Amino acid sequence: TAYCPPNNEPIARVRQASLEDYEETVRKAKEAWKVWADIPAPKRGEIVRQIGDALRQKIKVLGSLVSLEMGKIYVEGVGEVQEYVDVCDYAVGLSRMIGGPVLPSERSGHALIEQWNPVGLVGIITAFNFPVAVYGWNSAIAMICGNACLWKGAPTTSLTSVAVTKIIAKVLEDNKIPGAVCSLVCGGADIGTAMARDGRMDLLSFTGSTEVGKQVALMVQERFGRSLLELGGNNAIIVFEDADLNLVIPSTLFAAVGTAGQRCTTARRLFLHESIHDEVVEKLVKAYAQVRIGDPWDSDTLYGPLHTKEAVKMFLDAVEQAKQQGGSVVYGGKVINRPGNYVEPTIVIGLAHNAPIVHTETFAPILYALKFKEEEEVFAWNNEVKQGLSSSIFTRDLGRIFRWLGPKGSDCGIVNVNIPTSGAEIGGAFGGEKHTGGGRESGSDSWKLYMKRSTCTINYSKDLPLAQGIKFQ
Repeated sequence: TAYCPPNNEPIARVRQASLEDYEETVRKAKEAWKVWADIPAPKRGEIVRQIGDALRQKIKVLGSLVSLEMGKIYVEGVGEVQEYVDVCDYAVGLSRMIGGPVLPSERSGHALIEQWNPVGLVGIITAFNFPVAVYGWNSAIAMICGNACLWKGAPTTSLTSVAVTKIIAKVLEDNKIPGAVCSLVCGGADIGTAMARDGRMDLLSFTGSTEVGKQVALMVQERFGRSLLELGGNNAIIVFEDADLNLVIPSTLFAAVGTAGQRCTTARRLFLHESIHDEVVEKLVKAYAQVRIGDPWDSDTLYGPLHTKEAVKMFLDAVEQAKQQGGSVVYGGKVINRPGNYVEPTIVIGLAHNAPIVHTETFAPILYALKFKEEEEVFAWNNEVKQGLSSSIFTRDLGRIFRWLGPKGSDCGIVNVNIPTSGAEIGGAFGGEKHTGGGRESGSDSWKLYMKRSTCTINYSKDLPLAQGIKFQ
């Protein structure tokens, strides 16, 4: 049953796939791949362009569905679909550029080249918080590389998964291509486990919690399979004494409160230089008080509910732990008295940088504001958590900026300056280090993860020069 987070009312019943359904779907996807892989990459790109156009035509209704089922505000729901559209546009150009170099051979009459081919079938497991965009990052790039895709969305956002898949299937079938090139299996942990253990899954892209991601990685590794992991983040914003507070306040608000704190790139730790700590906290409290809370589909709303009742319980537990560990709540900390899964966006001060709750990723709108004195210590504090997804500093010091970007700076996959931890552009590779999983999606050379590389040596001479100078008489 699908529920609506703003009121917890049931909105639909979705039949979950059985393992028999899964087997049939994998078989059809593998057969469809045989057709798709033979299509030249630029023509695959043209079909992905059509998918982007089809999504663009349905962007408002899809955005509304995301808002209804996931709970994020309408403008974020539409923005998420737009991100899929943007990745499709990006993938179209990429379809004419993927490939390897021609390398100089040390042997005369020989050519040395890199050949890139699709891995085959890409399994894509996505999370509730971005029920459209993350699939788009993976599928659009995987498709132009020549792969078929098998998607398992979050069980709590199955309606969105079905709607997106139907749009894609129509485009494929209108082009006389099997819809199974982009297959969907709605299900829970049993389907996810089957995908992780299935040797027919040539690459498994998993987005979710670090705890589950670790289990997935082990199952895939047991069969020497490939995995692409996008897991948790305990992201920090560092504000130095020379920072422009006109940038800091809205950036922190957006990063900490956006999507009700349910982004993997949400800012959860705010390190403030001791000379400006009180001023920044005071300004943030005033900014938090102006956040418009309401139904996600109302145009004036900036902040909606958490996704589930369980998330509300996690929020309350984290607030209580923060208090027990020495923190003081200066804003929020309570459940909002209205239907649905609404909690107050929360600011906690007074904790130690290494307090257990500070080192715990809580998928909720809780921001821990912490004091620091020196650059070296705060860079170390940024890096001391297990995750390594996103990070940001606010400063005007050019030397500090490049130290932050360098080998002794942030150890995260996303290292920002004077912008929030969230809101990544599709043209860059998205992902993180350490317990975030090490995977990269979307832009830059992330396409290489969806392909396999062969080094090819071609002898077009009449001689056979052998390695190590060996000669047969």
